[in-house]
Amino acid sequence: MQRSKTDFAVRRTRTGLGLFATRIIPRGKRIIEYTGPQISNEEAESRRGRYFFGVNKKWSIDGSPRTNTARYINHSCKPNAEPIISGSRIWIWSRKNIKPGDEITYDYGKEYFEGVIKPKGCRCEKCAAERKELRAKRLRRAVRGEKPSSLSDSNLRARGGAVASAPES
Repeated sequence: MQRSKTDFAVRRTRTGLGLFATRIIPRGKRIIEYTGPQISNEEAESRRGRYFFGVNKKWSIDGSPRTNTARYINHSCKPNAEPIISGSRIWIWSRKNIKPGDEITYDYGKEYFEGVIKPKGCRCEKCAAERKELRAKRLRRAVRGEKPSSLSDSNLRARGGAVASAPES
């Protein structure tokens, strides 16, 4: 079943633009193809782009053309979709049922996460909720006069959150 562009909507998110389902997408369904010209990985490394998707050790897809609606799919540490490479094509498949209004996300992979996302801090929904909970815990500790946990603070820094020290008693 080929999906139409009316099955998706591009909307603003806290990370920029994202792709959202406008209809129910059942688990295990092919959602959309990640499209664009095929270029060598050497060329991808030399260009300054944001939408390169590695197909294999030799080739990447340059997904920067705006006709590539899949380029709006954001990273998530708790994704509802996944990319599957079939030959030289990249298809995005649903990992779980996706409801209308849900943002479609997939995990960009360890290399991209470590090199691009982690230094700035992951802003996916899962990590944002973790940061919010860590801040709330720190605030409760500060109110009780306890020192903040260094593990919590380093975890928050790794996820891109600001770390403020609790007042000394």
